[in-house]
Amino acid sequence: MAKHRARKRFGQHFLSDWGVIDAIVQAISPSGDDTIVEIGPGQGAITEPLAERAGHLHVVELDRDLVAQLQQQYGDRDNVAVHAADALQFDFASLGSDLRIVGNLPYNISTPLLFRLLKFREAIIDMHFMLQKEVVDRMAARPGTKAYGRLGIMLGCYLSVEALFDVEPDAFSPPPAVTSAVVRLDPLPPGTFEIADEQGLSTLVATAFMQRRKTLRNSLRNTADSRDFKAAGIDPGQRPEQLAIADYVRLSNHLAGKSR
Repeated sequence: MAKHRARKRFGQHFLSDWGVIDAIVQAISPSGDDTIVEIGPGQGAITEPLAERAGHLHVVELDRDLVAQLQQQYGDRDNVAVHAADALQFDFASLGSDLRIVGNLPYNISTPLLFRLLKFREAIIDMHFMLQKEVVDRMAARPGTKAYGRLGIMLGCYLSVEALFDVEPDAFSPPPAVTSAVVRLDPLPPGTFEIADEQGLSTLVATAFMQRRKTLRNSLRNTADSRDFKAAGIDPGQRPEQLAIADYVRLSNHLAGKSR
């Protein structure tokens, strides 16, 4: 593909280390039965090996110059479709079901994009993404750890998160200012967490972690009282990072039932 200058407004950092490229493709392990969707293919670092192995490959790219180059390179490939679109607006369900989503996501849109993809989780088999390491650490964090918080809890309601390996800045051109990491996300079986009010749960968790060093009794003083904590089987003397996802879901469901 022709040389393309990375654009800061798109958060572009193009992967150029062949060892890392191979490691990502090996982690994805594409096969001829797969329908793979690559978000932000950029200069096509992993696009070609995916196109060679996948049954169908859809690439979603916002940069029009890159779209033109991708269309020129893959226009005669029957198993590759290039979509000129913003991934934050794209209808992934239009591509069918049993999708495998991959990508080196622009770090400036990674979190909202992850939450958008949750809306299509019933059509997704798994996801492999390159993200800022700090974000991956938060996604995969366990209760009681410093990185544990709203992001990991809300994604963990719907996804199993596995951090795979780190990627140093010099694997990209231009190098980002941070270390990156590759993560695998698998949708949880339906009904793993029965959530009565998704927005209510999100608000509850966000409120708790606004003052994460305080006890739940204090951080949620305007949301839940001692009777609510007792009904949910939660010790209000704990701090927000000490509660498991199931605890937050249970408290949120109790509050939702009470409000009704």
